[in-house]
Amino acid sequence: RQRGEPRESGRAMADAAAAGIEEMAISNGAAEGEKEMVVNPWEATGNMNYDKLIEQFGSQAISPALIERFERVTGKRAHIWIRRGIFFSHRDLDKILDVYEKKQPMYLYTGRGPSSEALHLGHLIPFHFTKYLQDVFQCPVVIQMTDDEKFLWKDLELDECHRLGFENAKDIIACGFDISRTFIFSDLEYIGSMYPNIIRIQKAVTYNQVRGIFGFDDSCNIGKHAFPAVQAAPSFPTSFPHIFGQRTDIPCLIPCAIDQDPYFRMTRDVAPRLGFSKPALIHSKFFPALQGANSKMSASDQSTAVFCSDTPKQIKEKVNKYAYSGGQMTVEEHRKLGGNLEQDISYQWLNFFLHDDAELKRIGEEYKTGRMLSGEIKSELIKCLQPLVASHQEARAHVTDDIVKAFMTPRRLVGISPQQ
Repeated sequence: RQRGEPRESGRAMADAAAAGIEEMAISNGAAEGEKEMVVNPWEATGNMNYDKLIEQFGSQAISPALIERFERVTGKRAHIWIRRGIFFSHRDLDKILDVYEKKQPMYLYTGRGPSSEALHLGHLIPFHFTKYLQDVFQCPVVIQMTDDEKFLWKDLELDECHRLGFENAKDIIACGFDISRTFIFSDLEYIGSMYPNIIRIQKAVTYNQVRGIFGFDDSCNIGKHAFPAVQAAPSFPTSFPHIFGQRTDIPCLIPCAIDQDPYFRMTRDVAPRLGFSKPALIHSKFFPALQGANSKMSASDQSTAVFCSDTPKQIKEKVNKYAYSGGQMTVEEHRKLGGNLEQDISYQWLNFFLHDDAELKRIGEEYKTGRMLSGEIKSELIKCLQPLVASHQEARAHVTDDIVKAFMTPRRLVGISPQQ
């Protein structure tokens, strides 16, 4: 659904519910003075209540017991984004651990909708996390570049969407993926191999169901109605015969932001009917824009984000000028009352990118007690981000067109037998 388009109700919703696929977008009643929470694949606005999202979407919270089991089964420490509650919700992660414990094969699936030349830091989160999971599970990763989706939803030419996907793949590869276990694909180039599964999914989901799930109305082009099956298809191993052959017994785990869950609730509904395992998911919270948690980060608005192409000077200027402060109006008030860690964007970003738990705790204590001022916590963030972005730029500079083509060539991957 495009932003601003009205969400459907009535018969389409009733038909979707009757089929066992609930309406996926969440719009909750907000308290007076608060902005209503709206979460769907094209919009995430308002005051986010992640406990309510878990309840409404029907997922499960990642519990301390599950984290302990993850560490015990894998022999690896859980990523800071799991330990800090940034990846907070899941579907069947416990079953993926069962598979891994039995030394059975699995794979990871994530993706990118290429609509801008450069990725911002929020875009990197699923890829850094998926790279971590690839290292932990030593399994294949498939990465979908939905250049077709961006053509359907954005005012972009088809060739430009394809070009942006190729350029964005360089940023993804720079995250450190193992080429022997990673396949990146453009929908425009690879869709023929997935088409048997795409059309099976399309036949299993009715028009009224997809309208109810995604809120499409009669003004949407027909490509939008058909696209959810394209994003669903990589959840099934036979979409990649060069990797998995015709095996239907290999499950996948999908790391994604919680707003992408509707696609995969639809996928999980049809999977058993098509003879596949339901894909498992692990959901992240949203990465906030510089202007605050309730503002939208946009690839088209340079002031809302730090981009992977930004210089150290640009990073410093953006953080100092735009990063929303949780501090008080005056130094005197701040020293007395302290800063608000939940509102302060510098602290929120440090929670994502400062990996030193002790240092993050120190900064949080100093700021919330008023001993550290807003300008000082912004300096801490700048000190964290500048080397992070510089390191990414250095890695990306080594990614040639030939390397991208090698990642995007259909081929066998290490560690998987195509025979059951």
